[in-house]
Amino acid sequence: MATLFDTLKIKDIQLKNRMVVSPMCQYSSVDGFANDWHLVHLGSRAVGGAALVMTEATAISPEGRISPHDLGIWRDEHISYLKRIADFIEREGAVPGMQLAHSGRKASCVEPWNGGRQISFLDGGWQPWAPSSIPYKENSTALRVMSLEDIERVIADFKAAAARALKAGFKVLEIHAAHGYLIHTFLSPISNLRQDEYGGSFENRIRFLLNIIDQIQVVWPANYPLLVRISATDWVEGGWALEDSIRLAQLLKEKNIDLIDCSSGGLVPNVKITTGPGYQVPFADALRNKTGIKTGAVGLITEINQADEIIRKGQADVILLARELLRHPYFPLQAARQLGLDVPWPPQYERAKLK
Repeated sequence: MATLFDTLKIKDIQLKNRMVVSPMCQYSSVDGFANDWHLVHLGSRAVGGAALVMTEATAISPEGRISPHDLGIWRDEHISYLKRIADFIEREGAVPGMQLAHSGRKASCVEPWNGGRQISFLDGGWQPWAPSSIPYKENSTALRVMSLEDIERVIADFKAAAARALKAGFKVLEIHAAHGYLIHTFLSPISNLRQDEYGGSFENRIRFLLNIIDQIQVVWPANYPLLVRISATDWVEGGWALEDSIRLAQLLKEKNIDLIDCSSGGLVPNVKITTGPGYQVPFADALRNKTGIKTGAVGLITEINQADEIIRKGQADVILLARELLRHPYFPLQAARQLGLDVPWPPQYERAKLK
């Protein structure tokens, strides 16, 4: 029986515990470049004891950004500062990870704290990309329905971004296929009405994701972990459902994906979801125990004993923490103290460690 502070080896990478910094958009970049904000934000969570520190959704192309201020990795010039961040994370005993993303039809928006509205062309916005002409919201900018050439371009962009992430020193890579962003819109029959080899049947709708994986695996080392984040359900009748996720999980396991990060929703606005502590944990539990693939649990996991119990019960292999780590960057160190464990602290902070 594993616990929250047991190590976890995935391929050649060993995590010192089961707590992961979930990707959290910061909307603090200019032209995709990382800066001091990202260094401090991610670095402080490494200092705080997390085992794996993931970047926010990092855009593989300019049009793949959610906002003009998204972190990016579509240019070689982005690598230098990202490497500084990855190196710092690793020096603090954590593993640096990057999530690669394309926002699809959710692109060209202002930051959430400024209302999140879509930016018009006149104000510097750009056209969102999608598998079909179904907008995320009414009155949205007309979508660019992707041609086969567009699809091949995006697949190539994911591949190039993965190669840059490796050069920047990241040891774990996650493909963002959740929350209504581009890959998710291909997966769901609600947003994908294509009549070609990328639409219609389940096998066709997952083809885009599988082809991205194939191309990333050309440049990503076989001994480094490759993860996929999915929305396990759309929470809408006729949409992507848990049964689809279980079926996909088995195929991803066969393609040597190491772990599925199990979130949900995001495809359709204003969906009524009954939330509560750990409300998405059953998705990670189902995928893990029906297919044998490793999973990560997310969603209102805020208590130390709650996180530990999820691991002890075998419902997931890791816990991805988001808002709780915004509130308490040193949550893992606090967790060790509460559970009666003695874990290393940064020597600079040893004087504050309770014996």
